[in-house]
Amino acid sequence: MPSGHTIAHASPAGTRAGAADGRVDGATIVLLAGAVKVPDRVGHHDYLAGCTLLAFLLGQTAGVRTIVVRDGWPEDEGVFDTARALVFYSGGGRKQACLASPQRVERLQQSIDRGVGIVMVHQAVSYPPEFTGQAASWLGGAHVAGRSARGHWATHHRQFPAHPVTRGVEPWESRDGWLREIQFVDAMCGVTPLIWSGPQHRGSSTGGDGDVVSWTYERPDGGRSFCFTGLDAHSAWSAPGVRRLLVNGTLWSAGLSVPETGAPCAVEPAALQSYLTPRGSRSAWVGTLLRRGLRRLAT
Repeated sequence: MPSGHTIAHASPAGTRAGAADGRVDGATIVLLAGAVKVPDRVGHHDYLAGCTLLAFLLGQTAGVRTIVVRDGWPEDEGVFDTARALVFYSGGGRKQACLASPQRVERLQQSIDRGVGIVMVHQAVSYPPEFTGQAASWLGGAHVAGRSARGHWATHHRQFPAHPVTRGVEPWESRDGWLREIQFVDAMCGVTPLIWSGPQHRGSSTGGDGDVVSWTYERPDGGRSFCFTGLDAHSAWSAPGVRRLLVNGTLWSAGLSVPETGAPCAVEPAALQSYLTPRGSRSAWVGTLLRRGLRRLAT
């Protein structure tokens, strides 16, 4: 794994994290990678690979500094003190490390109240029912078990609404795992849909609000949030449009300016694969699937 991500100088005490003028000046972005399950098929839910790659891509914007955190939560919560944005890429529901204790939830809420940008990727947008209201206040909406939906299908994304996050985003086609039927805030106030995907309308906005799978949220407190529910597998990063959308969305959430042509996000195909987490032998993975299937049959 590439390393060397550095910590930025602390912001003056009492200031808000987001810079209204969009200047970088050593902005720190903290990426929190959920625990990676082993064994599993290579690339599936590889949150660490995705966060480390995104850190590399963000580093192509001058002045941006990144910190990658393993297993979803830092040992030293002081890394939050200087962050302009927090990126969560992890399992959802009760698997989220940020929900593991009331103290962690309160620590995250403190960052949000300070105006820190929030980015949630893939299942990180999914919350238990008791957190639905709070999560919606963070993100503008949340995936809720029993009320939302998910699945895998092929989509072709061709058109994007005008927004700083979609600048320079190229069309892409892929089969990905999506979370949809997001439970948005009333009247979707402050929410801007960016990407749609569903089993019927695929990548078309014809599917309406139920097919929104990526959006921005301008929070009432002045902070910004960006969500993207795809990236089930590391292979999705191979699409330049996906990479630019994630980089643009993270910079925008941090209150930073996005270039008119989009932020840089270059990576060689061979280098893309170098980020993958080893997941054990194929036989071990198959054995895990078989044991899981037998447990389900027994219940």
